[in-house]
This record gives sequence, structure tokens and C-alpha cells, in this order.
Amino acid sequence: MPYTPKEIYRAFSSADLLVLWWGPEGFSNTFEIFEFTEGGRWKFIMHGPDGNNYPNDSFFEELVPDTKIVIHHDCPPNFKLTVKLIPVSEGTHLTWEQVFEDVETAQAVKQRVGSANEQNIDRLTRVLGKGPNS
Repeated sequence: MPYTPKEIYRAFSSADLLVLWWGPEGFSNTFEIFEFTEGGRWKFIMHGPDGNNYPNDSFFEELVPDTKIVIHHDCPPNFKLTVKLIPVSEGTHLTWEQVFEDVETAQAVKQRVGSANEQNIDRLTRVLGKGPNS
């Protein structure tokens, strides 16, 4: 990504920015609790383009400023998301790894997760591109 690890980390740590890009295309969010600290809760409703609401309850398991974010999604489908921000000459190499509780869950969501995660990162890129000091 053509942004620094600091800029990307800020897009996760700022509720005002995160609400703009979290989730696949067509989704929006209403944050109920956002405690960006290790052990802090993140509770929100994801509003789908189909009109359905999807409650999400997570906590921040590990936060290493400008380097790593580990989010434990604490409701079905349960998973751990690890985002690593590695500085490179052209910006940041971002890795996005989801580990599910069991193979059955991973297989069940495999098809939609790949494209949804790509859309999520595309939305992040657009939000970062919109403003100075994003």
C-alpha cells in the first residue's frame, strides 16, 4: 500500500476513520463500543446492502503501534484477525490473516471472506487517499 504503517494504523485506531471503511463494499457500520486498547471491546452493527443488520462483538487482543493489530471476533463466526504492517520503500506491506476456531467454520466462510477482505482493503485505500495526514 502506498501509505506508511503509521497512516494505516491510524485508520484502525480512529473510530471516525474505521467506521468509513470497515467491511465489504456496500456495508456501513454503527459503532456501539470502541475501546482501542489491548483487551478493549469493539461492538458494532454492520448494515448490509440487503437491509440486514449484522451484530459484531470483538476485542483487541494485541496492539503494537504502527506494526500489528490483533482482533478477536468474539461471536459467530469466531476468528482471530492479525494485521501486520511492514514498512517497505513504496509504503507498507500489509498482511491480513484470519484464523478460525475450526476447519468447518473456515470452509463455510472461505468463499465470501477472500473477496470481502479485498474489498475491505480497497475501501481502506480510498479513505486514506481522501485527506491530508490521513
